Amino acid sequence: MPASPYSCVLWDVDGTIIDASVGILRRLNVALTHFGQPAPTRADLIHWIGPPMFQSFQDQAGMTPEEAAEAVRFYRTLGKADGYTTDVSTYPGVPEIIRDLHAAGVPQATASSKPELQVDALVDHFELRPYFLATAGATPDESTLASKADIIVEALRRLRERGADTSRPVLIGDRHHDVDGGRANGIPVVFVDWGFSDAHEGDAAAYRVSSPDALRALLLN
Repeated sequence: MPASPYSCVLWDVDGTIIDASVGILRRLNVALTHFGQPAPTRADLIHWIGPPMFQSFQDQAGMTPEEAAEAVRFYRTLGKADGYTTDVSTYPGVPEIIRDLHAAGVPQATASSKPELQVDALVDHFELRPYFLATAGATPDESTLASKADIIVEALRRLRERGADTSRPVLIGDRHHDVDGGRANGIPVVFVDWGFSDAHEGDAAAYRVSSPDALRALLLN
């Protein structure tokens, strides 16, 4: 049976497991034009997928924290009306790695900047619940628990609470926020190139992979 060099695996969600870009772009178009901002292009998604939306509305749309909080609430109402699983798909080969890690006895958790209720909806929709010992995401307001570093801490806490060995963790992600959050916690990061990122965002990651097969080779041997 394959074994892993890691005692547990943490997963980012958007851009790593899930491609939600179609729905995100549509909702951003509605939300930004509602607040008098230019409609985004698909190329703009690199600035929006990964960071907390609360931060992105400030950084990308120049909103104050108060305006950003209002924009997030509006954006979330669109998502709730859509259903959190509308226009989403998994990246080919990634769910199979998650299932194989579980079969090898490796505890897994999400560590996502998406609101946790959306993470849970996606995990259930794609029938991945049996393979995750814990799911951690941002709080609904995206400010109480939002930074990747803090979400990683929470994911590891929940794994330990359920009896998992967290002595040799690894994080799988696709943005510099994942790399920075891993570094803040002393955790190696495997950066995947199939998400939404600039060319150099993964330069400081412990590993960088361009295919699910390459990811599998790092996680199971």
